Amino acid sequence: MKDLIGQALKDYYHHKEPEDLYTQTNISDRDVLPVAYLFRSIEDMPIIETTALSLCNGCVLDIGCGSGSHSLILQKQGLTVTAIDRSPGAIEVAKLRGVDHAVCTDLLAFKGQTFDTILMLMNGTGIFETIEKLPEYMTHLKTLLNPGGQIVIDSSDLQYMYDQGPQGSIWVPADRYYGELEFKMMYKSIEGDYFPWLFIHAPLFESIAQKNGFDFKVVQEGEHFDYLAILTLVEMPLLD
Repeated sequence: MKDLIGQALKDYYHHKEPEDLYTQTNISDRDVLPVAYLFRSIEDMPIIETTALSLCNGCVLDIGCGSGSHSLILQKQGLTVTAIDRSPGAIEVAKLRGVDHAVCTDLLAFKGQTFDTILMLMNGTGIFETIEKLPEYMTHLKTLLNPGGQIVIDSSDLQYMYDQGPQGSIWVPADRYYGELEFKMMYKSIEGDYFPWLFIHAPLFESIAQKNGFDFKVVQEGEHFDYLAILTLVEMPLLD
């Protein structure tokens, strides 16, 4: 995949004058994503993000770290942070900004370490791709959690993006879950390829999480149908 976000982050870090990133999905028109937003301070973060950061403890894995803004805040709080991202450019910038341990890797390929907190923000469920692949990711996340550890993750309910039918029902696709989108980015004259990105409403996420051995709790709701949840492993009773 073209590393458009990585190039935009590098342009901003080194020159402070990048062009805007644009995003588009299969159900929405092109939208602007100012690159400066990806370098925001905690004062400019929405309440879901600040709440998520306040809930982190112990050794933290920041998945999809981008330019490292969340990791840097957690480091200042005295936490040990490992930041991962699939974008080589993002990892380069995160290191330049001072993230102590940043690794360019796919989540499913990342192994061998365990953490007290796994942090997944800016629609953290997106990385799961589809509802069908969600159990595979949840099984892998279990291998990365210390006993008593937690996953702090956000997502959104996209019902508002669909037309309403009678009695408030919504018209949704017949061939897929309505939160499964195809997403792409555009930067300068380059257009990226579409990739799958998952938004999942809380009741469905809770049901799937429980089936895969997690307790699920919504701890914060945002203003735009978004929410923050904490997942913890269900403790198995000891056998006599």
